[in-house]
Amino acid sequence: MKVKKIDHFCIAVKDLDAARKIWEPILGKAEPDDPYLDEPEKIRVARYWLDGVGFELMESTTPDGPVAKWIEKNGEGIMLLGLNVENTREAIEKLEAKDYPFIPNPEPVDDDRTGKARPFRDCEFAFIHPKKTNGVLLELIDYKWKELER
Repeated sequence: MKVKKIDHFCIAVKDLDAARKIWEPILGKAEPDDPYLDEPEKIRVARYWLDGVGFELMESTTPDGPVAKWIEKNGEGIMLLGLNVENTREAIEKLEAKDYPFIPNPEPVDDDRTGKARPFRDCEFAFIHPKKTNGVLLELIDYKWKELER
């Protein structure tokens, strides 16, 4: 498996609108470059592009969502690091063979025999459990970043 670049990192926040007011002046941005709602993951996100890396503020849309649970346990702050890979499913297979534990997709994709890949736009991503990666929730994603080609 080859990591192409740091794709993004996420800061878990309780209130996305309040967090935007804090971070946008620091980032020199008036608004997110890519705001989105990911219903399957139960998150609302404000993504900013910083020299080819996504800086994301992420809020849970439900009290029982993964981000809400993370904040309850750890407080607000950096929640995950995303690494861009060529092919998420191949990366899963290679790392599972080396005993890296992946977090199962609660809504598995029909053609994913690992049960770990999750869909996002025109790509897939998967999470390596933080117990193996020094407490860091690691996301592998094969997003192509067409937005940066403009």
